[in-house]
Amino acid sequence: MATAYERYNLHTSPEKFFIEACDDGADAVLTIDRLSNEMTLTGRKGLPPSTVTRPICGIMGTVRLVAGMYLIVITRKRNVGSFLGHAVWKAVDFDVISYKKTLLHLSEVQTQENKTFLSMINNVLMTDGFYFCTDYDLTHTLQRLANTSPDFHEMSLLERADQRFVWNGNLLRELSAQPELHRFALPVVHGFIVMKPCRINGKIFEWILISRRSCFRAGVRYYVRGIDSEGHAANFVETEQIVLYEGARASFIQTRGSIPFYWSQRPNLKYKPKPVITKTTNHMDGFQRHFDSQLLVYGKQTILNLVNQKGSEKPLEQAFAKMVSDMDHAMLNYVAFDFHKECSHMRWDRLQILVDNVAETQEQYSYFMVSPEGKPLAQQSGLFRSNCMDCLDRTNVIQSLLARRSLQSQLQRMGVLNVGQRIEEQAEFEKIYRNAWADNANACAVQYAGTGALKTDFTRYSSIRAGRGGGVSWRAPLIKADIPIRTGKRTRWGLLMDGWNSVIRYYKNNFSDGFRQDSIDLFLGNFAVDGSDAPTPLRVQKDWKFFTLPIIMLVAFSMCIICLLMAGDTWTETLAYVLFWGAASAITATIILFNGQDFVDAPKLVHKEKMD
Repeated sequence: MATAYERYNLHTSPEKFFIEACDDGADAVLTIDRLSNEMTLTGRKGLPPSTVTRPICGIMGTVRLVAGMYLIVITRKRNVGSFLGHAVWKAVDFDVISYKKTLLHLSEVQTQENKTFLSMINNVLMTDGFYFCTDYDLTHTLQRLANTSPDFHEMSLLERADQRFVWNGNLLRELSAQPELHRFALPVVHGFIVMKPCRINGKIFEWILISRRSCFRAGVRYYVRGIDSEGHAANFVETEQIVLYEGARASFIQTRGSIPFYWSQRPNLKYKPKPVITKTTNHMDGFQRHFDSQLLVYGKQTILNLVNQKGSEKPLEQAFAKMVSDMDHAMLNYVAFDFHKECSHMRWDRLQILVDNVAETQEQYSYFMVSPEGKPLAQQSGLFRSNCMDCLDRTNVIQSLLARRSLQSQLQRMGVLNVGQRIEEQAEFEKIYRNAWADNANACAVQYAGTGALKTDFTRYSSIRAGRGGGVSWRAPLIKADIPIRTGKRTRWGLLMDGWNSVIRYYKNNFSDGFRQDSIDLFLGNFAVDGSDAPTPLRVQKDWKFFTLPIIMLVAFSMCIICLLMAGDTWTETLAYVLFWGAASAITATIILFNGQDFVDAPKLVHKEKMD
């Protein structure tokens, strides 16, 4: 396999960037002309003596903004662990460097627009969860890599990468067009990776969890729902759990993704906007494209739909069930489970109902496993596609339970667990397992919803298992009793934290997610800055209501409070003033709520119909 370079020096001169590969035996320099934007491959002999030099960890790519081209480099990385002898890194810090030496060629308006676009790029880069490896393909599962041809393994990392999960694919366009430069290109995935050495029965094994977030139909919670015309689902994440023990390898794959037809849930200042199913589009076309692709890549699919079966979520569940029925595909199975109803009043043990319901299917789908000699022992023939409304909190809880069941079988087959032993009884490993899945939930939630996940106190500190005779029993984890939150069930502290996260989500979804959505669209190339002097969508001004009505409401509410504090000569006079200003503030607030979509922070860089 043609690996990417691991170490670099960036040499900067007024005319050019020189990116020197510093690996042992390397004599390659990527030269970027800051005037013509041309990229060429040279040797170290071409390095000028007078340059500003600093080490960098890799190249994210290049992007065009109003001022011209920018080079994005990784300036700091952190080692996550070693996977099959390959170092896996988390990109921690970045630098965005302008090709232009000054911004004097821009007008005042263009300078401000360029600053806004630059802050958008930095907004994405500051979102935690970018990972890369210079000599291993993180975009593919163990099973996909095991079932490829020798020619595939000879390709460069950039050529062979699964484009669904290459988050800097747009930024690497210039490099990808020149095969001789591919060793400078690092495919970067976005999501979550944890790698933990674990011990059970004195046997040490490696336990790994990888979540790969798709860059197709990527975005934020309320502005990107459903699917696009190509069948790509919003918030699609492939999660792979891997076990390595004495040369043997095993993995179990699950996916999550938005309900795969055309629907929206635009923020409008209400705590929970009503989801709307698009009526003017043929849903089955996109629905079929989505599952044709999923069946081709993963095999059989069991859909676990966890949304409420009453209230505003009910029409989505009914439509999903009908489309699966209409598609009538033998490899597609649908299971609806009303998570909130079944687990109301903290009855988390009832999740075992769903786990038991799909147990036989999980046995049929199996998992991927190879022996220490490389002999295939098992292939995963299908997977569970879970979803709730956001594909975050409820989804993560269910995925952690299914993954534990698969891990139980894998560890027994590898000889790590003895006959009759259960994972839940291994206190040290259970703590690692639950914390990792809770961290996975938080990472996915921050990337999509802007805050940490809800219900992680359950994922982190509880487990359910089947009791003897097929019954259900609750097991509190064996963790120190002096940590109140670790009680083996949902806690009041956990509920308070969920409430706080919900408040933060509300604020971000209504007042900052438009900017976040624009940032992602710019980063991924869904919107490209025009090289001409034409005005950008950033110049669109807010309607007068956006500024006027909140001021009127604030003044009216303030006057109402002042009238209460500074009483008039008679109580009737005071009451009249309070009623007047109170009515003014209430009427204004009602008008604002009625026109809620005019007051939220909406994206500017893409048209509404594209996002719907």
